Amino acid sequence: MSYFDSASSAPLHPVARQALQASLDEGWADPARLYREGRRAALLLESARAAAAEAVGCRADELVFTHSGTQAVHAGMSGALFARRRVGAHVVVSAVEHSSVLHAAGHAADAGGSLTEVPVGRGGAVSPGGYADALRADTALACLQSANHEVGTVQPVAEVAGACRERGVPLLVDAAQSLGWGPVDGPWSLLTASAHKWGGPAGVGLLAVRKGVRFAPQGPADERESGRVPGFVNIPAVVAAAASLRAVREEAAEEARRLGALVDLIRARVPELVPDVEVVGDPVARLPHLVTFSCLYVDGETLLHALDRAGFSVSSGSSCTSDTLTPSHVLRAMGVLSEGNVRVSLPRGTERADVERFLAVLPGAVAAVRAQLDAPASAPVRAAAPEPAAPERAPGPLPEQEEPMVVDALGRRCPIPVIELAKVFGRVPVGGTVTVLSDDAAARLDIPAWCEMRGQRYVGERPADRGVAYTVRRLS
Repeated sequence: MSYFDSASSAPLHPVARQALQASLDEGWADPARLYREGRRAALLLESARAAAAEAVGCRADELVFTHSGTQAVHAGMSGALFARRRVGAHVVVSAVEHSSVLHAAGHAADAGGSLTEVPVGRGGAVSPGGYADALRADTALACLQSANHEVGTVQPVAEVAGACRERGVPLLVDAAQSLGWGPVDGPWSLLTASAHKWGGPAGVGLLAVRKGVRFAPQGPADERESGRVPGFVNIPAVVAAAASLRAVREEAAEEARRLGALVDLIRARVPELVPDVEVVGDPVARLPHLVTFSCLYVDGETLLHALDRAGFSVSSGSSCTSDTLTPSHVLRAMGVLSEGNVRVSLPRGTERADVERFLAVLPGAVAAVRAQLDAPASAPVRAAAPEPAAPERAPGPLPEQEEPMVVDALGRRCPIPVIELAKVFGRVPVGGTVTVLSDDAAARLDIPAWCEMRGQRYVGERPADRGVAYTVRRLS
């Protein structure tokens, strides 16, 4: 069995296991007490804090441990927003932030604030200039992840942090995915992370608030962790988290080189082995261990089960694997194909043989899913037509023709609407159009993506009696 989902949770690092077992005998007492056992526990806690702060690039008295990465995000955002409530209640985030950030930002907006989501390009990164333009006089807090959890794209944190500092706006960085690979550059104000992302135990997060940043912890006052996090700290887990962070940092350069080569192999081979695949995310500015691709005409859940049966644990942002049947907000913001989405994130120690075996299994698994869905035969990808420069996506009247072709895909979920479009497209005359009726949220991404992959023109969309009508024009 090959576990390829370390972006969700990395296997426990051997150093973390050793530190956890050793500290269970020494770190059980209350570190606030003055007797011998308490002093011993306090020494372990402060040593772990110093080690974690060194890895983060902050002072030890600027860092506190939380009970999860999500708690670190929520505590950091609420504390910063309340402290700056006289400035305003406007929050700026990127459109591809982790759900913990988006949920906290949405909660603040519902409580009377306002929210701006900065769009990203097709590679998944914000423009530093575009992000700076979103800052306002009443902006209380800005948030930007260091690297994306679904596609691996690294964000221009240093440039954005510089722009925020110039305007006096604190920047909170969610560094959960990248902290194990290195510190976050730039004059950020707050930083959060989660230990299970780098091979530490679950249930440990960290929150760093740099000196000079206005911060007011919310909720009942607590004497522990500088008053920022209530409750008794799990000292053995904290010690294991700090020890594993130091260990993965020592291995980071070598592992980045080795795993980066394996990811490059996947990025190159998957489009060669599997027809109609889009590899998403920035090809250069990305995490070394993560690659994501989407397969046309594929049900993501069925594909993930097939790969699991073959011995590979992978993840997906496809709407076909979601309880809500909506595509990942990250893929939606990027405007890329969402159906049949597969995220591969390699843990430390992954061997080339494991990747070669995955590449050998993948084509057959995809082909079997396509056959099960009665998908059309694969066709070569053509270059998109030079005109128009951008898709005409604004709602409005659609072009008329004498005998318009309509595909009724109402009530059918990803990837069926695109499959039905492909089946009839050969009967559309060159210059003619076909309209797909769909009430599946993924169609808004997948139909334009199909057009781009096929070199056809996406005309636009408009509301229908039920669902949405998407129109495509045949160019060749």
